Amino acid sequence: MLHIPAVSEAAATGKVKEIFEEIKATRGLAEVPNFWKAIALNPDYLEATWRALNVVLAPGKLDRATKEVIAVAVSATNACDYCLGSHSDVLRSLGYDDEALMELMAVVGFFNMSNTIANALHIPYTPPVKAEPAPEAK
Repeated sequence: MLHIPAVSEAAATGKVKEIFEEIKATRGLAEVPNFWKAIALNPDYLEATWRALNVVLAPGKLDRATKEVIAVAVSATNACDYCLGSHSDVLRSLGYDDEALMELMAVVGFFNMSNTIANALHIPYTPPVKAEPAPEAK
């Protein structure tokens, strides 16, 4: 594991301090999450990442819950405990309970397994061919 010192809120200055304040205000937090403190060693990267997240989570065709479900699925697949915790907390705040999160993990697990098999077997995809409706009996 790579260990890089995080930038504490007390040590933050300039752009980092401004972004930390924006993160707390936007998300209604008392403290800056560890992810943001860890990447703040590079202020430009911190800013770019924060701006990108806001673009991705902005209202669009997908609602916030759908975007967070995707984030949880990707986080579980990538085995990112930090991200899985963060995004499942958001889902809980949006009304998802333990049963819903377990259902989500079952879906993620199934599709990771079936994707692995399809990739290993190099199964080619062809769009399904719809059956013609049966003629009506007279």
